[in-house]
Amino acid sequence: MTLTNQAARKQELIEEIQQLKKDRNAVILAHLYERVDVQDVADFHGDSLGLSQQAAQTDAEVIVFCGVHFMAETAKLLSPQKIVYLANPNAGCPMADMITKEELIQFKAEHPGAPVVAYVNTSAEVKSESDFCCTSANGADVVRYAVEKTGASEILFVPDKHLARTIQKQVPEVKITYWEGFCPTHLRMDPNDVVKLKKEYPDALVFAHPECDDPMKEMADMIGSTTAIVKAAKASDNNTFIICTEDGVSRRLAEDCPDKLFITPTRASAVCPNMKLTKLENIRKSLLGDVPEMIIPEEIAVPARRCLDAMMAVPASGIKVLQTPSPASVA
Repeated sequence: MTLTNQAARKQELIEEIQQLKKDRNAVILAHLYERVDVQDVADFHGDSLGLSQQAAQTDAEVIVFCGVHFMAETAKLLSPQKIVYLANPNAGCPMADMITKEELIQFKAEHPGAPVVAYVNTSAEVKSESDFCCTSANGADVVRYAVEKTGASEILFVPDKHLARTIQKQVPEVKITYWEGFCPTHLRMDPNDVVKLKKEYPDALVFAHPECDDPMKEMADMIGSTTAIVKAAKASDNNTFIICTEDGVSRRLAEDCPDKLFITPTRASAVCPNMKLTKLENIRKSLLGDVPEMIIPEEIAVPARRCLDAMMAVPASGIKVLQTPSPASVA
């Protein structure tokens, strides 16, 4: 197929998706780690929880989530009355898979009385055994709230140890015992690449996601959630950025801010293969009902939703940057 024919077929596919979306009263959500063309056909693109919240506020009857499994589960938990499809049912999350419901039950037994704060990057089953949910933006607020509400001196945090360590620095008065989970994509980024990039672009600001390991975060001018990174980069007067998170964020920012330069360290490795599984054809199939509907048994959904609701009760403080040290010296 020639490039001209490929472009024509792609345009036809996009038009079919738009018509099917109207026919089914559907909303399409795309995480910022998704392919840019997938994001471009979406009604909303952003981080996982924010997308689910936006979808819940619409009058759409159908949600097509372009992301990974736990994200579609979260959308279903927040919109139980809607039909929810994960655009590519094969898209999972290695971090979320690093802890099971049974493992969490054992973890809790080893620390009796300690409330569990579950990162949103967990399965509905794990959320069902947790007390509070959190995002990479509000983790410290949730931990403080959990202590205030329960009087506990220890918090169990699952599954990401790197986010837990960042939160621990913000709330040193609370003991956080964390699960040894991690995001493989963030850990594939090499701090040595940041060193080299800073020599080439000495004025570049380094923005890092808290799922990065400590050496990467120690180089950062700002540590924040996906949404915080995007907002800070757009608002900054600086024009060069080293974005230490999944490469989709840099590509989205490059589309939105063509006058600025966004570089991902170790670019070839900083790609989540699961997030890139979704293609336009998967969205079409979802809108045709050719993929399984997301179903969560009530015995899991009810306590998992309670965990999310507990997070929603935490006083909102807006999109937060987890750490803003003075510009790091990367020599």
